Amino acid sequence: MLLRPTNEDLRTIAYYLGRLTVALGFIFIIPLVTALIFQEWDQAINFLISMLISILIGLLLQKVFPSTHDMNWSQGLAVTSLAWLIAMFLGAIPLYLSHHYVSYLDACFDAMSGFATTGLALIQDLDHAAVSLNMWRHLMMFLGGQGIVVIALTFLVKGTAGAYRMYVGEAREEKVLPNVIQTARFIWFISFVYLAIGGSLLTLIGFLEGMPFVRSLLHGMWIFMAAFDTGGFSPQSQSILYYHSLPYELVTIVLMILGTINFSLHYALWSRNFKEVFKNIETRTLFISISTLFVITLVGLTQLAVYPNWLAVFRKGFYQIISAHSGTGFMTIYAPQFPNEWGGLALLMAILAMGFGGSACSTAGGIKALRIGIFYKALIQDIKRIMSPGTALVLAKMHHIKDILLEDRLVRSAFVILISYIVTYFAGTIIGLYYGYPLNESLFESVSAAANVGLSTGITDAAMPAGLKVTYIIQMWLGRLEFISIFILVGLFVARISGAQGRSK
Repeated sequence: MLLRPTNEDLRTIAYYLGRLTVALGFIFIIPLVTALIFQEWDQAINFLISMLISILIGLLLQKVFPSTHDMNWSQGLAVTSLAWLIAMFLGAIPLYLSHHYVSYLDACFDAMSGFATTGLALIQDLDHAAVSLNMWRHLMMFLGGQGIVVIALTFLVKGTAGAYRMYVGEAREEKVLPNVIQTARFIWFISFVYLAIGGSLLTLIGFLEGMPFVRSLLHGMWIFMAAFDTGGFSPQSQSILYYHSLPYELVTIVLMILGTINFSLHYALWSRNFKEVFKNIETRTLFISISTLFVITLVGLTQLAVYPNWLAVFRKGFYQIISAHSGTGFMTIYAPQFPNEWGGLALLMAILAMGFGGSACSTAGGIKALRIGIFYKALIQDIKRIMSPGTALVLAKMHHIKDILLEDRLVRSAFVILISYIVTYFAGTIIGLYYGYPLNESLFESVSAAANVGLSTGITDAAMPAGLKVTYIIQMWLGRLEFISIFILVGLFVARISGAQGRSK
C-alpha cells in the first residue's frame, strides 16, 4: 500500500523547486545581455520580465515552504520531474512575448523541445528572429543537454544524497567521478572545451564560405550547442540545408557523434583509455546499429534512385541516419521529402534509428544502445541456459567502463524502460491517427518527439491540433527523463489522494 506524502514531504519538494527556479532565473541574464549588445530593446525587456518572474517565484517557494531536510528518493525524483515543467513554463515567457508564436501553448512546445533537446519547433518567421531570441532557444538546448539538475549540482546544491537522487531523476544513473558534484562539473568542463573547438571550426567554415564574421560566430556557437547536445534547433528554417556546405555537414556529424557518447566514455578518453571505445558494449552496439540501418537505408534509396550519385546519398541518407540515431534532428532535406521521396524501407530505418537512440548518460534520447546491448547479452545467456544441463550455472558478463555481471535486476530495469518507450511511441501514433494523419507520418513524428530527436515529416506545425501539441510535449518530457521520475511523481499524487497515513520513505 502506498504511504501518503506528508506536508513535510511537499514542503521539501517545493523548497528545492524554488532553488532550481532561482537558478533558471539568473540564466536569463545571458540572452538579456545579448539583447543589450545587439540593441534589441523589446527583447531585453522580455528577458528582464522573465528573469524577475522566475527569481520571484523561486524566492517565494523557498520563503513559503522553508525546509532544512535533505531529499529522499521520492522527493528527489519528484523535484526533478516538476523542475522540467517549471522550466518549460518559464522558458516559454520570452518566446511568447517575442511575437514569433501563435499562442503561449506553442511557446511552451518550443521551450519543452529546447530543454528536452528535441528540436521540433513551432516558431514563426524564424529566419528573421532576433539574435537574443536565437541565443535563448539554443541556450535552452545547451542547458537541457547537460541537465537542469546538473546546473543546480554545479552551483547551488551541496553534494548530498538528495543531490544524487535528483541527478538520477534526469536519467543519469552513472557517476562519471566518485562525487556527483565532480561529475556535474566534469560534464560542464568537457562541454565548454568542445564548445571552444567545435564552435571555432564552424565559425571558420562559415566565414570562409562568405558569412560575415559576427554572423558566422553566432551560427557556429548555436549550431554547436544544438549538435553536441543532440538538440536540433537551428537559426534558420532550412536547418543545416541552409548552409549548403559539405565541411559544415562533416563537422556537425562529428559533433553529433560526440554528443551521443556516454559522458563516462568521454572521461575514459580524456584519461587516455582509448581501448574503452572498442571494448565497451555500448559503443559496439551503437556502431553495429548505425552501420546496419544505413546499409538498409542505402538499399532503399538506391532502389528508388532518389539521389543522383554516392556523394548525394551520403549527404542526404547517411546524414539523416546519424541525425536520427544521435537524437539530434538536424536535416539536410526538407521535411516532406521523408514521406514523399524516401519510400517505406528507408523511412522505416530512420524511424528505427530515432527509436533506438544514442548512449546512456549522454544528451541523446531513445531506448539507448546500452539497453539494446543488455538485451542481446540476455538473449544469448537464455539460449545457453536452454542448451546447458539443468544443473549448469550460466553467467554472462559485459564490459561497460568496467566488467559487469549481467543480473536479472539489470535486465528487468532495461526491459521496463524499453516497454515504456514502445508504449509511448505507439500512443503518440494512435493520437496522430485520431487527428487524421497517415500512419507512417504519425509514427515518425511520435517517435521523433518521444525519443527527443526533432526530425519531422511536416506534421509538427503551428496549425496542428492543440491536443497533438500537448501529446508531443508530454512525450518529450517523458522521453527526456526516461519515465521513472515521472512515474514517481504520479505515484506521489495518487498516494496523496488515496494513500495510507504514514511517513514516506
